[in-house]
Amino acid sequence: MLGPKSPDANVCWCLSYRIPSRLNNELRGPARGDYVAELCRTDPPPGVLAYDGDEPAGWAAVAPRSATSFARSRKIPHVDDLPVWSLWCIRVRPGHRKKGVSHALIAGAVEFARAQGAPVIEAYPLDSGGDKVNVTMAYAGIRKNFERAGFTHAADTTSVLAGHPRVLMRLDLR
Repeated sequence: MLGPKSPDANVCWCLSYRIPSRLNNELRGPARGDYVAELCRTDPPPGVLAYDGDEPAGWAAVAPRSATSFARSRKIPHVDDLPVWSLWCIRVRPGHRKKGVSHALIAGAVEFARAQGAPVIEAYPLDSGGDKVNVTMAYAGIRKNFERAGFTHAADTTSVLAGHPRVLMRLDLR
């Protein structure tokens, strides 16, 4: 679900925001998948999956912000000192898009964070203003989908992805 089509690829595996930059650059090819497999054996696991029957249809990365690079980000502000959780990646597999999977993933990530005791969950989606977003770069999510899930705008950021500004959206879980 998380890996690129080629197991030798040196791209994401949803590690870019989860691990230090140096380690992210050092993990090459199959080592990235091995690292993710180890993460999946930890508690709490690194995110949530959505299924269509028995088939994995989507993935959302969610973890304490303190365990991500967002903890040190100069572009995405800290709103307060609460131990928030971050939801930063939503991927829906081809063949499952336009069926509400991203909405189910957001809801699942919220419930997962709540079950782990998170007081607040944040996301950093694109504010596309209704413009179409390239599916590869839409991993951060779209503002309107988070609004539908009850998140509210908490702050602007200086982060830009695919030509669109990212905003900080929050949902209080207390």
